[in-house]
Amino acid sequence: MSVVTIRGQEGSGASKIGRLIAESLHADFIDREIIGKVADRLRWPDHEVAAKEMPPGSLMGRIAEAFGRSGLALDIMRPDLPTWEIQLGDTLYISGLRSVITELVKNQPVVIQGRGSQYILKGYPESLHILTVAPLELRVKRVMEKLQANQDSARKEITRIDDSRREFIKRYFGADQDDPVYYDLVINTEHFTFGDAASIAVQAARFAELWK
Repeated sequence: MSVVTIRGQEGSGASKIGRLIAESLHADFIDREIIGKVADRLRWPDHEVAAKEMPPGSLMGRIAEAFGRSGLALDIMRPDLPTWEIQLGDTLYISGLRSVITELVKNQPVVIQGRGSQYILKGYPESLHILTVAPLELRVKRVMEKLQANQDSARKEITRIDDSRREFIKRYFGADQDDPVYYDLVINTEHFTFGDAASIAVQAARFAELWK
């Protein structure tokens, strides 16, 4: 079984690369948005409806079950905000997040994007932790294309997202998210296509099953 965590600078392609890795490894791809959506959906009072929508064998069902086992207080979630901007004032959330992520990696191969998963799963058997980077100008160009925005707006968006993620990691894990010591593989996507980057990561993940 393989467990891969991936995060990257905004515009470096972490999400696309993560999905390609998951496809190659026949693994579930779990990102911060999925975790946030499940928390939102589980707030419905009719749990029977939620259960029908998220059968136990599905990815959403597995995340729902993990939330249940974690004892996470769902009412502290803020589904109206992007998940990287959630103001986490309650340590119960981090405790629950740790429980959810460790539950999810127990039985099936998964690729998890962000949410501090590289710290939560540090030292986990058969795991690989990836950081994607790229020069700022290239990231600006990609974000401009993605958002159909001008250069100034793209730069501001990159700064906003990178800063909020950096603050999240510093506040709740006491770490510098860009410190390479927390990663097994750092990929500069200036020199590799997203497909090539995913292929490199897949080979590394398969090798990780042998050396960890």
